[in-house]
Amino acid sequence: MSHIEFIGLVGNQEGSEAFPSQGPVVNKPYVSLAARAHESAGFDRVLLGYFSAAPDTLQLASYVAHQTDRLSPLIAHRPGFTAPTLAARTFATLDQLSHGRVAINVITGGNDSEQQRDGDFLSHDERYERTGEYIEVLKKVWISERPFDHEGKHYRFTGAYSDVKPVNGSIPIYFSGSSDAAIRVAARHADVYMLWGEPVAQVREVVQRVRAAAAEHGRDKHIRFSLSLRPVLADTEEDAWNRAVEFLERAKALQGKTAWSRFRGPGAPQNVGSQRLLAVAAQGRVVDKRLWTEMAALSGAGGNSTGLVGTPQQVAESLLEYHDVGIDTFLVRGFDPLPDSVQYGRELIPLTRALAAQRGEKARAA
Repeated sequence: MSHIEFIGLVGNQEGSEAFPSQGPVVNKPYVSLAARAHESAGFDRVLLGYFSAAPDTLQLASYVAHQTDRLSPLIAHRPGFTAPTLAARTFATLDQLSHGRVAINVITGGNDSEQQRDGDFLSHDERYERTGEYIEVLKKVWISERPFDHEGKHYRFTGAYSDVKPVNGSIPIYFSGSSDAAIRVAARHADVYMLWGEPVAQVREVVQRVRAAAAEHGRDKHIRFSLSLRPVLADTEEDAWNRAVEFLERAKALQGKTAWSRFRGPGAPQNVGSQRLLAVAAQGRVVDKRLWTEMAALSGAGGNSTGLVGTPQQVAESLLEYHDVGIDTFLVRGFDPLPDSVQYGRELIPLTRALAAQRGEKARAA
């Protein structure tokens, strides 16, 4: 089996649905500590999330790269607010400064009110159409050895060119979005397609669907898949569920008071990913063996909000069930962010990789 990649999350300040934010909006000591903790824990990358009122992810990513030696900043980036030619040079510059560690999570935006705060009034499908053209220009700027012209529906450039190129020729594109329009763009452009934590059978269906769409562009062997989950671990299964209940009660008490809740739009979620998570939550408190849905239901599934609850062994075995259906990257973040990231590095990440290696050896022997 191939190397299983783990992604964490470094916020601009400590906090979650279950814990109020701590410190200033840009909590520099926390960002540094969290970045170094994730690197020590064995994470490959950390996501720097994007919200319309939050600090700039590129500058946070630059600081994370400066504070670490190996960790890759995965920079959430919304197309449409920066010219792709400028964005290509910006990302390539940071990639050079970080010795090739940069990756981009392209998030098109599934919430009209979020987009409109920054002046974007395109419709959902128009946004994804623009995203496809945006990524096309990004990649062309990175690889072109001479100036080029581009004239599309959303962008027009004459003599576009960049002296600065990514260290490895290009920068990995991680892509989020569950709608038909999103999958069309992912099939053409994504290196890694990212899903939120759904039941194994549903994840298998999405992987097959996206891979089939990518095959139309000859990319079915190229595209990889990431799954985002919120593991809750303890020495016993009972203690793990007690922790989950504690987090849920904390989140109920904090509803509407955390930074996470402020970024939700009014009413039912518009984006398909959140709608899918709420449909999973409607199936019950626990789906599959240990996929916990209550936090997703409480929060309106505004993001990565379903968890795996159990001992490290149980959760690692659940991760490998997803690995069996095509997932080779896991974005895991806790409801108690910093202590949980340390715990994952001590108890979950090495165990998951060891179990995967054992299974790989058995398969080769067979």
